[in-house]
Amino acid sequence: MTRLAAALLLAAAAAVLVLAGAAEGLGVNWGTQASHPLPPKVVVQLLKDNGIKKVKLFETNLEAMKALAGSGVEVMLAIPNDMLHRIAGDSAAAKDWVKRNVKRFDFDGGVVIKYVAVGNEPFLAAYKGSFMKVTLPALENIQNALNDAGVSDRIKATVPLNADVYNSPARNPVPSAGRFRAEISGVMTDMVKFLAKNKAPFTVNIYPFLSLYLDDNFPLDFAFFDGGATPVNDNGVMYTNVYDANFDTLVAALAAVGHGDMPIIVGEVGWPTDGDRHAKASHAHRFYDGLLRRLAANRGTPARPNRHIETYLFGLVDEDRKSVQPGSFERHWGIFRYDGQPKFGMDLSGQGRRDATLVPAKGVQYLSRTWCALNPKASRDDLNKLLGAKIDYACSNADCTTLGYGSSCNGMDAKGNASYAFNAYYQTQSQEDEACDFQGLALPTQTDPSTATCNFTIQIATSGAAVTRLGVAPVAAALLVALLQLSLS
Repeated sequence: MTRLAAALLLAAAAAVLVLAGAAEGLGVNWGTQASHPLPPKVVVQLLKDNGIKKVKLFETNLEAMKALAGSGVEVMLAIPNDMLHRIAGDSAAAKDWVKRNVKRFDFDGGVVIKYVAVGNEPFLAAYKGSFMKVTLPALENIQNALNDAGVSDRIKATVPLNADVYNSPARNPVPSAGRFRAEISGVMTDMVKFLAKNKAPFTVNIYPFLSLYLDDNFPLDFAFFDGGATPVNDNGVMYTNVYDANFDTLVAALAAVGHGDMPIIVGEVGWPTDGDRHAKASHAHRFYDGLLRRLAANRGTPARPNRHIETYLFGLVDEDRKSVQPGSFERHWGIFRYDGQPKFGMDLSGQGRRDATLVPAKGVQYLSRTWCALNPKASRDDLNKLLGAKIDYACSNADCTTLGYGSSCNGMDAKGNASYAFNAYYQTQSQEDEACDFQGLALPTQTDPSTATCNFTIQIATSGAAVTRLGVAPVAAALLVALLQLSLS
């Protein structure tokens, strides 16, 4: 064999490792709550390069839709919760939304729209019923508008719901006892009937990670798929992971209202990689490896064995402007970093190949290789007087979540923590000169301050950069200040 032929064979083999394509029915959530979002054209190429043929959006962004046009990627559009009241109360508003966001892109060579997501987890207990009376009317108006537009045979309206809309009673905590939550059972029953009438799917978001995060006594292995957990016995049916148990609790709830065979889409499922002691790449790799193998084999669940389940991973890239009210991990759900670089090896085909890798984003432009760090010449007096307020300001306007307990940057000394905060702000502000001063406490540097476990980022250059006060980190900032003052005393 000639050297050229051998080289071509190796190149072809390498291509197979990354281009085998995603498992059937696999999609991904594309969130854009980032200070420096990747350009939509780069994202769509990233999807195509990794064989991802379905994407779920959280808003109908014009540039994203333009990039998706002609790509062949199937799309679930979205109507944000803050639009539900208007659409619920005005069928004309629903028709106008469909005209501007569906019909506008629904043409040969346009966007392949499959679903419209009406709201996102509107019945979360945390919302205290804010969307209880408007979600179903909004769903009805959008579906009727799709009917009137003549596209309802191809495009269905659905409502992505959190798994807290159903549960099993405390006296019988098994999947087969699943029912919709008592205070929403009426509206859920009506919603299920409407979905069934229009041959639309039920969409649910399932997060095994949250089961672990919210309960210190939750068995770690039960969050994964590799059979290490003590099973839950449901009348002879053995459940070895919380994903199956959760899904089948929904199946039982649907059956209880007369629609046990309703199609179910898993609208969100994933594992974060930072921001909590359980949010790390090794756990994410373990979780996705098990999930993808099951999806590829159409294994289904005990209540629905040997079934194909349309599933959307959450999410595509990290988002540094997401609210951290649920937890610092919220900004680290991506299977790719903020810049489209893979975080860990991953076989989207579900074949479990250990050497499979994700294809990184192409054509990403970065800001200059300049960081912002604590000024080593800053006086002790200035540090004691000013540092607290400056770190508070930096972390309130940038993402400092990796500094928290159990996170990737938690092991640095106090001065390293301060440098991280200053650099996070500097990058968020697109390296503006005045963003690295902090009254003389910080200086720009061309020496990378990253450590073996903590990456000091260089932001990407994008015209979509947004500068917004995040207002999320005063507690973390206070802890950093206390640590630094101790180290200086």
